[in-house]
Amino acid sequence: MKSGLLKLILRIVKLVVILFFGISIFWVIFYRFVNPPVTWLMITRGFERKSAGKDWKIDKQWIDFDDIADPMKRAAVAAEDQKFLDHFGFDFKAMEKAIDKNAHSHKLIGGSTISQQTAKNVFLWPGRSYIRKGIEAYFTLLIEIFWSKKRIMEVYLNEIEMGDGVYGVEAASETYYHKSASNLTRHEAAAIASIWPDPLKWSPTNPSDYVRHRQYLIRKNMRRLGPLDF
Repeated sequence: MKSGLLKLILRIVKLVVILFFGISIFWVIFYRFVNPPVTWLMITRGFERKSAGKDWKIDKQWIDFDDIADPMKRAAVAAEDQKFLDHFGFDFKAMEKAIDKNAHSHKLIGGSTISQQTAKNVFLWPGRSYIRKGIEAYFTLLIEIFWSKKRIMEVYLNEIEMGDGVYGVEAASETYYHKSASNLTRHEAAAIASIWPDPLKWSPTNPSDYVRHRQYLIRKNMRRLGPLDF
């Protein structure tokens, strides 16, 4: 009796594992060709707005990679992941640096690459846990295997949170500068990239001294970057 129950449990576990890997791989390959329509974060933020008495808002306008101004792509790399084109999804030196700083500071910083952030934004739910981090690493490997760096950057720049109900560089550019992301200048791109750590609190057009300093550092890093060969 116990042996039969154990076999049944093992079969169920095996089926669940097979389904998880099969569905996740299909999902990643599907999004290689189809633009993600919505993310868990967008839905969560929408309900948060409703509970606060605000209107439902998901301002998101897809823009193709080749139509995004080069300074915006350069600002993203300069601000978030300067080794983006060289690593396979993980920057272990940046992770070690973040862990060391977090051990001596109450203000936590992240060491996530653009690939990790894309995996988190597109495939996972908001929150922090070791299980979620492990699944994030799994999806990071999948998109590095099945997507190109160009596709990762394209999805990242179209899905990242840019403000209260604002997602992606096209919606952000229209919101803050009343122009398409195809026409962003170097200063405007750096300003948009400067708010990504806390887009609900910071503004690219009305920056605090801290955000203004971030913009300066991003522009400085943009000048240091070599050619971005996507």
